Amino acid sequence: MKNTIIILLTYITLFSCGNDPIPKPKGYLRLEYPQAEYKRYNQDLPFTFDRNTQSDTIKYKPLKDDVESFGLNLEYKKLKGTIYLTYKAIDGKQRLTQYLKNAQNFTQEHTKKADAIEEFVWENPETKVYGMFYEVGGNAASQSQFYITDSLNHFLTGSLYFYAKPNYDSILPAANYLQKDIKRIMESVQWKQ
Repeated sequence: MKNTIIILLTYITLFSCGNDPIPKPKGYLRLEYPQAEYKRYNQDLPFTFDRNTQSDTIKYKPLKDDVESFGLNLEYKKLKGTIYLTYKAIDGKQRLTQYLKNAQNFTQEHTKKADAIEEFVWENPETKVYGMFYEVGGNAASQSQFYITDSLNHFLTGSLYFYAKPNYDSILPAANYLQKDIKRIMESVQWKQ
């Protein structure tokens, strides 16, 4: 009986040892987006720019009955996101200073939820386009914001929002895709005079 117990314990020890089961880590979908194709957007606006053909453009509308200010939305239905553009005419240095402060303060409001906000200066003296691009990291409502101006007549701001609760890991691929479109807008803007 003693030998049987020893043989049984030896058998159990030899054959029960193996790799411990390891739970699989959480996985995320690998999302692939179509190659961006850009077309010149040249409507009845005081500027032109290149827009991704994957976006649907919503007609601009005056803001607060002001013909010198209006909004323009670039909707990406498949990505469930929108780039909101706001244009304002400048009529003096004081107004430019106020617009710059408002744009910077709007970005800083996201510091409550953002892990980091990186700033990238944009300058193109040839086309008279100067501005700032903000990349917002973390679970903030907007992952990207920007403003550009010619410092005399035109001021354009933009921000990226998704139609979902902010979860940085989940929306990061879409945010990266749309950040390229935002940068293309900034690079391609040409003011009409």
